[in-house]
Amino acid sequence: MAKRIITISREFGSGGRLIGEEVAKKLGVAYYDKDVIGQIAEQSGLSPEYIQEKAELSPKKGLFAYAFSGRDITGKSVEDMVYEAQRSVIMEIAEKESCVIIGRNADFILKDRNDVINVFIHGNMPEKVQRICKLYNVTEADAVKMINDTDKRRRTNYNFYTEQKWGMAGNYTLSLNSSVLGYDMCQKIIMDCARI
Repeated sequence: MAKRIITISREFGSGGRLIGEEVAKKLGVAYYDKDVIGQIAEQSGLSPEYIQEKAELSPKKGLFAYAFSGRDITGKSVEDMVYEAQRSVIMEIAEKESCVIIGRNADFILKDRNDVINVFIHGNMPEKVQRICKLYNVTEADAVKMINDTDKRRRTNYNFYTEQKWGMAGNYTLSLNSSVLGYDMCQKIIMDCARI
């Protein structure tokens, strides 16, 4: 197989992380998810805990607060510095090896490369709620709130830094509904595309 980078963006509860992890295992390639946090922290000089909270999600206050968060004299916010460090780490990883990268706007960061397959995993609300209830041992109402809050923060971050719309099919090579296709079929489709 030629060198391939697979980026996976996903709705919360759609199983995108699990699908990505399985694809990486089955293809025998590196898998990057939360493990890039240490590298981003190192480059930005910020704590891994701060990166965990800020690197993929916008502040809870929304886009207006995000655009006008505290900035230094160059006009950069801490979120901007985190994003730049994240961008640098993702570009280094893509240069180095075939891999699967989960989230972190990697689809946009690597958009100029011709060895990238960008995937968006989404799902139907009932299945996502059921999955979140099991994973986090929460009520259905709490699961719906977690899904809505997390996706809103991912969308705000993505839209702010990429000037594209998060989840819009035209931004991705593949847009897969894990509720309809199932995790195994999603994995097979992604792997088949990676081998082309």
